[in-house]
Amino acid sequence: MAYWLLKTEPDTFSIDTLKQQKVSCWEGVRNYQARNMMRDEMKVGDLAFIYHSSCKDVGVVGIAEVVKEAYPDHFQFDPESDYFDPKSSPENPRWIMVDVGYKQHLSYVSLARIKANPALDDMPLVKKGSRLSIMPVTEMQWNEILAMSEKRVR
Repeated sequence: MAYWLLKTEPDTFSIDTLKQQKVSCWEGVRNYQARNMMRDEMKVGDLAFIYHSSCKDVGVVGIAEVVKEAYPDHFQFDPESDYFDPKSSPENPRWIMVDVGYKQHLSYVSLARIKANPALDDMPLVKKGSRLSIMPVTEMQWNEILAMSEKRVR
């Protein structure tokens, strides 16, 4: 099993939205490096921190589980979608998505607390210039953030 961090803007899609929906596609990834991680490395059963970004309380807020591996992101074909890509076709899709299921809320772990924790210095999240919406998390980093949230995965 691998661990991930998935960034989302809570005004668009929050941990509460995922809890309501139970399962959702993780669409709209338009970065080749993030796409390649979803396509080549994300597997059913992997766990991911849900990380709220571009908001007042930036940080880890919950956990999701990958429930369906990579498949073409259908929004790339829809001219009405913000994620439309005119260079993509059903025969040769450029973008993919995975499905994630709600696992649980966590006690909020702020970006400031993550940055202040020396055990997390190697996380891509705290590196300068790292803006990917999907990032790998090591098992040690996963356990450290869980400990910081004062909750355990059920």
